[in-house]
Amino acid sequence: MPHIIRPDGTRIFYDTAGQANGSPVLMIQGLGADSRGWAMQRARFGRTHRVITVDNRGVGRSDVPDGPYDLIAMADDAVAVLDDLGIESAHLMGASMGGIIAQIIGVLYPERTQSLVLACTACRHHQWRRELLEEWRCEVGNAGMSALARDEGLQWLVGPRLVRRFGVFINLLARVVLATDPKAFVAQVDAILDMADDLRDELHTIVVPTLVITGSQDSLTPVGDAEELVEFISTARLVVLSGAAHGLMAEAPNAFNEAVMRFLAEVDEQALVAAS
Repeated sequence: MPHIIRPDGTRIFYDTAGQANGSPVLMIQGLGADSRGWAMQRARFGRTHRVITVDNRGVGRSDVPDGPYDLIAMADDAVAVLDDLGIESAHLMGASMGGIIAQIIGVLYPERTQSLVLACTACRHHQWRRELLEEWRCEVGNAGMSALARDEGLQWLVGPRLVRRFGVFINLLARVVLATDPKAFVAQVDAILDMADDLRDELHTIVVPTLVITGSQDSLTPVGDAEELVEFISTARLVVLSGAAHGLMAEAPNAFNEAVMRFLAEVDEQALVAAS
């Protein structure tokens, strides 16, 4: 299996699929989720793009090193995957925590970034969300991942309509998160909590085309967070998927894929015109 070994000895797993000559799309998942969270995107995006999925440290087939974890280090992990593949720059698509990592890459490595897709994410802490993450940290640290389901924590991830019809376990992302090593989940939460309270002062440096996409029923990163990203990234546009929640790429995959693929096609077309 393809992997890289980071300077601290951590093995980071990644995978590639799709068109070898297509423009590359690097997909980065969120808290507790691994590359399986992109299951509804890989085949569709692979028809026209080279798809690269990475397991953040602590999840999936990557190592579970002792903490602390750091979001900048996780951004460096993702860039190192591009290095290993010999890819100079890529479209970056990040969800939730992965969206924060994508923002960090966009700021620190602008030359590696063709475009950004920021899904269900934010650029700063809110006190209520910080308190919620601290609560999850304590519950998972004491009782394991099942504490999230038992205490209805995953209803922050799954939309209320889907919960009413099927319950949280029908949701792909919910199942992936519940399979996470509790130690890694806690370390990833700590990395989020240790992040600077506000990324907004850095976002003006991002000048690549950016799509901010969120669900109208996302309660963990509400639409206001998405609107704030659009306000601070001058090249950003906003798409809100009606009825979708925080796990929109699994809950509303067709609408999500259509919106993102349309955006990527536009960016690629503009790049071809500029190069001609």
